[in-house]
Amino acid sequence: MTGATGLVRTAVQAGVSVCFANPGTTELDIVRAFDETPGARAILCLFEGVATGAADGYARMTDVPGMTLLHLGAGLGNGVANLHNARKARSRVVNIVGDHDVDHIPHNSPLTSDIQGIARPVSDWVRTADSTEDVSADIAAAIEAVIGPAGGVATLVAPADILRSEGGGPTAVLRENGRAPVFGDVAAVADALGAGPEVALLLSGRALTQDGLVAGARIAEATGCALMHDSSSRIERGAGLPNIHGFPGTAAAAAEHLPAIRAVVLAGASPPVTFFKWPGEPSSRLPKGVDILTLATPEQDAVPALLAVADAVGAGQAITRTVALDVPSPPTGELSVESAGRAIAAALPEGAIVADESITSGGPFNAHSRACPRHTRLSTGGGSIGWALPQATGAAVACPDRPVIALSGDGGAMYTIQALWTQAREGLNVTSIIWANREYAILRGSLRRFGVDPIDGASASLTDLRSPNIDWVQLARSMGVPGSRPETAEDTYDAIARAIAEPGPHLIEVVV
Repeated sequence: MTGATGLVRTAVQAGVSVCFANPGTTELDIVRAFDETPGARAILCLFEGVATGAADGYARMTDVPGMTLLHLGAGLGNGVANLHNARKARSRVVNIVGDHDVDHIPHNSPLTSDIQGIARPVSDWVRTADSTEDVSADIAAAIEAVIGPAGGVATLVAPADILRSEGGGPTAVLRENGRAPVFGDVAAVADALGAGPEVALLLSGRALTQDGLVAGARIAEATGCALMHDSSSRIERGAGLPNIHGFPGTAAAAAEHLPAIRAVVLAGASPPVTFFKWPGEPSSRLPKGVDILTLATPEQDAVPALLAVADAVGAGQAITRTVALDVPSPPTGELSVESAGRAIAAALPEGAIVADESITSGGPFNAHSRACPRHTRLSTGGGSIGWALPQATGAAVACPDRPVIALSGDGGAMYTIQALWTQAREGLNVTSIIWANREYAILRGSLRRFGVDPIDGASASLTDLRSPNIDWVQLARSMGVPGSRPETAEDTYDAIARAIAEPGPHLIEVVV
């Protein structure tokens, strides 16, 4: 058995059977090993950023590591942006990166590079295999490194001759016996929550699963504390779930809207900070004088921590305050960000997965969809754009029985538009909705914040996506995905509802 076959069989036996791949010459033995390994599924992605983003989406929806196969340092480098997002989101991703034969590396051929150096900033675990006999143990160690509560990204560099040689064999993956213990001081948190409305319980990460939300709501109903969430890679939303509100985006907004808050308890969340540091404004989103108590860090499992606190405060088992079903009626009239957001929410089916990278256009949808049927919302985690289309691709592979919707601005979608081709080839049920405002609107808003108005010259040319306009419908069709460009609010609702109901991928361009 070759090292490559032992590696792939080790992964499949551990449940890591889906690989999003863009292989090259040095990975062809892995490609052959997929053919020789029952249960292995390799999915071709035409760009490495699609592969890494899809592995992230797959992992978020299965809790099983998403696997990638990448070609040398150049291929890994192409996938770095979405590995950054995956790592920030604590997603479980395992990368296999091929390298040259060991005796060829010193010759510094054109594709030779410092693969570990590229991998380290976006990986929690990095190793280079040094023997055929041990490469299966190496992939087992990579999987073991990310299957715990902390998640994370692991990267294994595998030289081609080690993969090619005989002498490999599968290795068992050692799994943890349950989750990590609660690390926070439950008694101290329970005591602090006695202040009721003066305390905000801030949930993020795994605390925003159904079990975490319900545990947090039990605590809030027992103590009177504010139940809030921070930005998270995944949150369950919709009717029947607890009422929960987002934490304000700046310290000034928090002081205005949460004037009574004196302490924040972090459950799977980091201390909230702003996305960027603006002149004259603090980096923290907490007003001065607000105390912080950490119940569980993002690397720990917040759900058992919340359950322990619920017991400590004597919370009841049932919750009484949940979101009531309130689906908006389909909009009519002019097409706008508001009416399009309402149309998406009105068409949103039970069990949908929404990969949301709307950035400047998503506000109305988020407001209208809050009381829609139960659904899962995925968000970037790391802020690097070009995320939604690959994320939706991986989520659709993970959950073929659930409709998936990708919401993306036109600027971000152009980063990883190749995801449409993979959706078409695999027949994935993804409806991609592109907000075509034909500009980098977030940058124009930031320029105005710096006092640049009117926006012209370089400020205009570097934030404008016109001249030429991108024809999203033709672009989608060229990759095998049906596309449409509705012109009214009614047509937009009809197009979305039809796309969700029909099998396979669709793209809808919303010009706003």
